[in-house]
Amino acid sequence: MPENLLIAFGLTLMAGLATGIGSLLAFFTSRTNTKFLSLALGFLAGVMIYVSMVEIFFKAQEALTESLGESMGNWMTVVGFFGGMLLIALIDKFIPKHGNPHELKKVEDMNKTVSPDQDPALLKMGMFTALAIAIHNFPEGIATFMAALHDPALGVAIAVAVAIHNIPEGIAVAVPIYYATGDKKKAFKLSFLSGLAEPLGAIVAFLFLMPFLNDVMFGIVFAAVAGIMIFISLDELLPAAKKYDEAHISIYGVIGGMAVMALSLLLFI
Repeated sequence: MPENLLIAFGLTLMAGLATGIGSLLAFFTSRTNTKFLSLALGFLAGVMIYVSMVEIFFKAQEALTESLGESMGNWMTVVGFFGGMLLIALIDKFIPKHGNPHELKKVEDMNKTVSPDQDPALLKMGMFTALAIAIHNFPEGIATFMAALHDPALGVAIAVAVAIHNIPEGIAVAVPIYYATGDKKKAFKLSFLSGLAEPLGAIVAFLFLMPFLNDVMFGIVFAAVAGIMIFISLDELLPAAKKYDEAHISIYGVIGGMAVMALSLLLFI
């Protein structure tokens, strides 16, 4: 596994910095392409659901049943899966609604008249959103790092999915901060910094989980990763995709995402 360390860190860093891409898109585009957004969010949900239930969950189950026996291994897989869901649900619960990154912002909101003293609540919203995204990105960083460490090809798939998922989150940080302050640099900086929680999660995983990394630890973490990705897909991606849906575009995106991930698993993993 040591030869995969640089790959794992690099993929995690790439996924985290995608929040900065989101803020740049907000600055250089005039309107949100809602049809494309619906298709892309649906596609991403399809990717994450398929890879979680077809690949990650069963890798976790295989590792745990080989180490703990069939009965205990299956139980621990299920506990890890729902434990991951519970973790991300608790993070959501304790984040104020107006700062939750699941509240997507449109790019065209940035075209409104900007005044530094317009509404202090907007700056607070942007700060809360940046903090919320950082908190969300931390376990995602651990997930991406651990996946890439064990299987670089699977790590690439997860890192790309997380990176795409982070782009609209970057917009969610940039819009209210820019709208409140008129400062593009500040909006970009906070968006960029919120994404650094992703590689920070990788560093924490390396320092504290690596010494205990065995089949049991790997299985539990992977099962939790599957739970986290399913929760994000059902709680965030699919509702947002349906919000901007026209003529079932989002479900076509879901099916397309599943098909692409299925093909990639057959060809490359």
